[in-house]
Amino acid sequence: MEQRFTFDGVASLYNNARPTYPDRLFDDVIAFAGLNDRDEILEIGCGTGQATEGFARRGLSVLALDPGKELIAVARKSLEKFPKVRFAQTTFEAWPGAAASFRLIAAAQSFHWVSPELRFARTAALLQPEGTLAVFGSVPMPPEPPLAGKFAEIYAHHAPQLAGPPAEAWYLPDGPFAELLRQSDHFEASGQHCYRWSRAHTAQSYTDLLRTLSSYRVLPDGQRETLLSALAGAIAAEGGKFELHYETHLYLARRSPIS
Repeated sequence: MEQRFTFDGVASLYNNARPTYPDRLFDDVIAFAGLNDRDEILEIGCGTGQATEGFARRGLSVLALDPGKELIAVARKSLEKFPKVRFAQTTFEAWPGAAASFRLIAAAQSFHWVSPELRFARTAALLQPEGTLAVFGSVPMPPEPPLAGKFAEIYAHHAPQLAGPPAEAWYLPDGPFAELLRQSDHFEASGQHCYRWSRAHTAQSYTDLLRTLSSYRVLPDGQRETLLSALAGAIAAEGGKFELHYETHLYLARRSPIS
């Protein structure tokens, strides 16, 4: 199974454990794209709707795609009070969209899963002239000492393949996505925003979050449980809770006139 399909097995936990996105981000996207209540947004990889809700609460129409049957079921129930939100169970690659249909295409923590050959070419084709691509991802920062050192020792011992920068670092300004966007002939990179925020975690809430990450989902069950138990023990030994800091990076790009 591809890693991007592993989330469906923990849909309810995903909905409860994954953080939402800063409110200001949605206002910045809408302002940049010049959206009004007649426009429909295409969202790639909606998961259980954390980002979908940010747009829906602002009265916008959203067509949200995701390959996960259970993820969409949870999202549909969570967002049932927003009649302008529609869902389609499909990958972005397989979805038969019509050209020049959208003023905005958004991808929250999902664009790295899209086929590299289609990421920019297909999104550009689906956008109206001068339409906007909004890609964003939240990157967890290393915990403060002494927890940082304890975590490093635990990963080195139990899961060395997960040591080092998190997978979400793909969205950092010096990460792969920013450079790929700059190199794309399909878009004119127009804006980048960083939102810094934090979330308090207990041992339970933090290990629940890790259980929803694909890199942990693909670990053998025994290895994953041993790792998470050790991390929970380290958090308990440091008072039972800690503040996890995030940077959410938003990239806004206009469709190139030549696309």
